Amino acid sequence: MLIDSHAHLDNERFNEDREQVIARCGQELKAVLNVGYDLASSRRSIALADAYPFIYAAVGVHPHDAKDAPENYLDQLREMSRHPKVVAIGEIGLDYYYDLSPREVQQKIFKEQLALAGELNLPFIIHNRDAHGDVLQILQEGQPFPASGVLHCFSASWEVAQACLKMGLYISLAGPVTFANAGKLKDIAQRVPLDRLLVETDCPYLTPVPFRGKRNQPTYVRHVAEQIAQLRGIAPEELGRITAANTLALFKLPGVLLNE
Repeated sequence: MLIDSHAHLDNERFNEDREQVIARCGQELKAVLNVGYDLASSRRSIALADAYPFIYAAVGVHPHDAKDAPENYLDQLREMSRHPKVVAIGEIGLDYYYDLSPREVQQKIFKEQLALAGELNLPFIIHNRDAHGDVLQILQEGQPFPASGVLHCFSASWEVAQACLKMGLYISLAGPVTFANAGKLKDIAQRVPLDRLLVETDCPYLTPVPFRGKRNQPTYVRHVAEQIAQLRGIAPEELGRITAANTLALFKLPGVLLNE
């Protein structure tokens, strides 16, 4: 019943065995959302969604790549979004840890894509690293959100989570919740309302225990779900069912039925 709500299967680290990895996804998962980070990866995400019935696509420009966005990038994203399996704008946001694009450029591109998501009535997928105050301010100024959104691979404080929840957004947890030193994240995993929680891998990055240090893949999302279920004292199957239902509620994945 699990859905990986954030993956990068188009990443070059899957070049040697992508078909085998995807075949395992088809056997073990209900769906995978492959998320773009620039125009080229967004197109690759759509190609994967075209090739596999259980893969869906998000299109967007990551803050790392904001400085390289061409003048007509919004028109290109708008065109890509017409594809029936494009279900979100993302990943978008701010990254002040690496600062690979100037902060003012990151903010401009983030605001423009947030507005595009509203225009297209699509949910958005937020990347936030060490930019909590500015992310919250931009989100608060950008309300209302007709199709909501998600803070992917959440790593901020419970106070930031609360502010996002008040805006009607979802919180997605990834492999770091399984790490031994992730006490703050484990606390958040117990506090987020179950109807606002998603699970993801962000593969090939952030591999959960017990595979930490190796390449991540979508089927490892079960280890994220198992950790959260254990923390909350519920069955992993129940956590999987709930988070899959939430993923469907947010992204409206066409053709996915949970009762099959």
